[in-house]
Amino acid sequence: MNKKFMTFRPLSLMGVTQAAALFIAGCSLMPTYERPGAPVPAQWPASASVNAGATATSTAASATPLAWQDYFTDPTLRQLIDTALANNRDLRVAMLNIEQAKAQLGIRRADQLPTLSAGVTGSRTPDNNGAIKSAYTAGLTVTAYELDFFGRVASLKEQALSQYLATAEAAQTAQISLIATVAQSWLSLLADEELLAVSRQTMGSREESLKLVELKIKHGAASDFELRGAQTLLESNRVTLAQQTRQRALDENALVLLLGQPLNDATRVQLARQNLGQMQLAELPAGLPSDLLTRRPDIRQAEQNLIASNANIGAARAAFFPRISLTAGAGSASSELSGLFKNGSWGWTLAPQLVLPIFDAGRNQANLDASRAGRDIAVAQYEKSIQSAFREVADALASRATLAQQLQASQALLDAETSRSSLTQLRLDNGAANQLDWLDAKRSLFAAQQALVQTRLAYLQNQIALFKTLGGGANAPVPAASAAD
Repeated sequence: MNKKFMTFRPLSLMGVTQAAALFIAGCSLMPTYERPGAPVPAQWPASASVNAGATATSTAASATPLAWQDYFTDPTLRQLIDTALANNRDLRVAMLNIEQAKAQLGIRRADQLPTLSAGVTGSRTPDNNGAIKSAYTAGLTVTAYELDFFGRVASLKEQALSQYLATAEAAQTAQISLIATVAQSWLSLLADEELLAVSRQTMGSREESLKLVELKIKHGAASDFELRGAQTLLESNRVTLAQQTRQRALDENALVLLLGQPLNDATRVQLARQNLGQMQLAELPAGLPSDLLTRRPDIRQAEQNLIASNANIGAARAAFFPRISLTAGAGSASSELSGLFKNGSWGWTLAPQLVLPIFDAGRNQANLDASRAGRDIAVAQYEKSIQSAFREVADALASRATLAQQLQASQALLDAETSRSSLTQLRLDNGAANQLDWLDAKRSLFAAQQALVQTRLAYLQNQIALFKTLGGGANAPVPAASAAD
């Protein structure tokens, strides 16, 4: 070994490492992070119809979203959501992305500490006189450990930490979206069953009406016009039934994809028994628009991406300053293998290196400019996520009040059309109404029955959408405290 760098005297490598650690109290060039202001009004728009008193009393509790287990109390729906959370492949990918980001964070954290390696080398080479010269070394080495005086490695670690937290928030967003989508898909399937039941019942009634008209024609008590009207009603109903049957199959396929497995027999039995009128969902406090900053994981994700971009500027700034790395080793050297670990053969090496950028054709400046532009992009994306969340909640709140009124009106319309159909049938049987009145009453009744089911579905799905847009009730995949360990 070259004696210019090897002094044979006892020395602990631990002492070298501890001495080097005294020089690592450097400064950070990362800009101080300041959360941008929320570019939305302080109150919901008037169209949202939020009761001011109710909002004030619920603000204290609004920061903590209602857990989905408490919001969806139907046992079948809760079982479907549990199945989807366990088997859905998109959610599984989101969770695995967390593990990947956590591993990347581990790499960046490891960069802050020296890498200690053990090595043994040996060589036998002839000299100029033809004699064989032997050299053996063994020891511990620290190779190219960067002394982070200007916070470059620390900034990269902070960037990786924020990216890890952003990935965790993205997984929580995926989890909330999955819960809401499963619930909405189940409601759609229930609505399909109700619509099919209405269509089948109406089909049977119209088939009987057609048979009655055909019988009247045989006895000369009805005209061909009445026959064609009854056939029109029947075939129209047949078209609607075919469309609804197809839609039901599509909705079931969509739900099966979300669940990651087919519907079991118990679920199918419950599907035939349940109806939308039995589904009850709790009223959700909207709180204030500022609550969305803590409620919505997609907003928290955008903020973590902004923090990561901010940390990347610190790393880009540090590239303008000298980079100091340290290579050190301690071990034993000998010309004979048998004397490798004898007294007097121990020594150490210390090889610091300082690299100062002088000319790089503007590479560092371009990297810094790109980092600053990336931060500005992240700011715009963060503000856009807040604005999008504000609109989604405002839309759901505006729909909640109007859909409640529409549901009441649809129920009243169905009651009126049912009475009208019964009276028209009675008048027709007694000769006080004509066939056109009867056809019109039947069409209106069928339309009212379908409209009520569809309005009830829209009302319930809007409540689920509000649950989702307010931040849902999913459990965070990764507690925030664990990321700071």
